[in-house]
Amino acid sequence: MIETRVAFELVSPERLLLSESVDMVVVPGAEGDFGVLVRHAPLVSGVRPGVISVYNGGQVTERIFVAGGFAEVTPSRCTVLAEQAMPVAEIDRPAAEQQLKDAREDLADAKDDDERDAAARQIAVAEAMIQASAS
Repeated sequence: MIETRVAFELVSPERLLLSESVDMVVVPGAEGDFGVLVRHAPLVSGVRPGVISVYNGGQVTERIFVAGGFAEVTPSRCTVLAEQAMPVAEIDRPAAEQQLKDAREDLADAKDDDERDAAARQIAVAEAMIQASAS
């Protein structure tokens, strides 16, 4: 029997968020979005802040915001280890906007490269959250 679906797992530090067989998954990779279908070439990629889209029956059935992490793809499986993950519908936009404001203030007040890098990372996450909640 020919397999037509890919096993997808999304894991955050807190829990296993999703583990199911899907038609396709689109991941916000560090070098750009990439889609995973069954028989995909093996791949390891960083994941940037953005939305993972899960496809079943030709349509998006799940949209999950991730704050970054790593993805491993094999011909039959896609596993994403996310730093933080939540369904897009659960994003609190006012809280994300406040997080963006605070991170920008932190960036302005940063005293060294480590503080600047941490603030820039928080800005990227907050901006991606706001964008995800708008779509």
